[in-house]
Amino acid sequence: MGPSPNKPSDTTLTVADCCAEITKRLESADLHYGHGASNAHSEALWIVSKQLGVSPAEAQDLSHTTLSSSMVHDAIQIAQQRISSRQPLAYLLGEAWLMGVPFDCTPQSIIPRSFVAELIVSGALDPWLPADGTVLDLCTGNGSLAILTALHYPDLQIMASDLSLPALALAARNLDRHHLSEQIELLHGNLWDAIPDTNESHSFDLIICNPPYVNEESMHSLPKEYLAEPREALAGGQDGMDLIRKIIARATDYLNERGALVLEIGNEYENFQRAFPHIPAIWMDVSAGDTQVCLIQAEDLPR
Repeated sequence: MGPSPNKPSDTTLTVADCCAEITKRLESADLHYGHGASNAHSEALWIVSKQLGVSPAEAQDLSHTTLSSSMVHDAIQIAQQRISSRQPLAYLLGEAWLMGVPFDCTPQSIIPRSFVAELIVSGALDPWLPADGTVLDLCTGNGSLAILTALHYPDLQIMASDLSLPALALAARNLDRHHLSEQIELLHGNLWDAIPDTNESHSFDLIICNPPYVNEESMHSLPKEYLAEPREALAGGQDGMDLIRKIIARATDYLNERGALVLEIGNEYENFQRAFPHIPAIWMDVSAGDTQVCLIQAEDLPR
């Protein structure tokens, strides 16, 4: 049996043993995963990695490292808090990881987990990104997609916008954390209203967007972990397409002639197809399949 969650323990465990103990506790609870970790073991590794001050991936290579008794105690405490509160682990730790990059994370913004990140890191968007190109991250949240873009394409100029001032404040912290305040400009406003005008200096080669897209029926059945996130960052109206309609309707005003719009739509593929039957979207391959993220070239968007 592992150390008591209620008081400090003099027990020392290896990383592997501590992860096993925490995994057992998490698996015995009615938890939902999907906010940066896919199962109990992944969350256990994340909890332990925080004690070591390394990434979850690095912690995996330290399985035989011995944790101090205070590290074990603190890790167990976090696991118990996760179980009792049903809060996403990223909020409890104040940090989330996306594609191996850490981000400050608070309930003021949705937890970063976009599949668009995979496309950025893999180079799948290279054909739409000239060396001196410009990118807009619409609905940026805590800034994670804009930051990943900047880290992988240091020559690009990037704007990132959001309606939520608290989310933008968090994004500003993340820009500072990654020393990208010069490369990324934050804008406040409701979708296209955040962009000052449509002149040449505000025309983009690529617009990436992970908008609120959860349909109303699905919103009513979300697990408790998702209810901890801002509703406005998730809810997409009756069919999930409310904001996506507004985005698609005006995207060509903000794209270069050979530009493209990248949209994450999650599990709303059928609703997207019903809403936009005549748009020849290119469906991108990501780890969750080929119906989660689409790319629409500027020439195929409504004018």
